[in-house]
Amino acid sequence: MQYKDQQKYLDALRRYEKKFDKKELEEYKMFVKRQKDEEDFDRLSFARLKELYQKYYMNREKKNYDHLFKKPDQDGEAAG
Repeated sequence: MQYKDQQKYLDALRRYEKKFDKKELEEYKMFVKRQKDEEDFDRLSFARLKELYQKYYMNREKKNYDHLFKKPDQDGEAAG
């Protein structure tokens, strides 16, 4: 099961490669190489991969689009 989780995390992080600092990028590339070799990560490596996943994928800002979907004020209609 951990192998599938590894793949899911690596796939999600692929689009954030450009945002990684130098150390994170080196770690990510190492993780990808180990994944290609079909190697299960040890506990520490998997924990580090999860940290990267949470930092870049899970903590994304969610944009607020509520202002685009508000109904017009009804004050103007009630007075008229």
